[in-house]
Amino acid sequence: MEQQVFGDTKSPMRPVRSLLNAMMRGFAGRCPHCGEGKLFSSFIKPVDRCASCGEDLHHHRSDDLPAYLVVVIVGHIVVGAFMAVEATSTWSMWQHFFVWIPLTIGSALALLRPIKGAVIGLQWAGYMHGFGGEEELVKDI
Repeated sequence: MEQQVFGDTKSPMRPVRSLLNAMMRGFAGRCPHCGEGKLFSSFIKPVDRCASCGEDLHHHRSDDLPAYLVVVIVGHIVVGAFMAVEATSTWSMWQHFFVWIPLTIGSALALLRPIKGAVIGLQWAGYMHGFGGEEELVKDI
């Protein structure tokens, strides 16, 4: 077993989890541990436990990160495409309206679930938020 260090040198000896494999499995909507069980019970609600391997997945704290990443990705693609079309053609306002709004909404909805799965895979691979077996310390400020 190799030591996994994330920010400190007092981490216990734990097996190294493959970050790329965990994120790819999460992106595909599968358990980051085994890659077999489903990660989501509905559109963006993760399961509490993998039905295939029994890995607890309820600890995740993906919060708003997937939405922020989706906004950045979709925003760059749509704004870049809009600027390219605007510079090379003479579309009316209504043509822009009927192309860019559905494209933006559709792209955001299509990417939200896979990106949330990848974020959960990232947290699992890094032993974050209780995925390492220890209780998470919560401070009241």
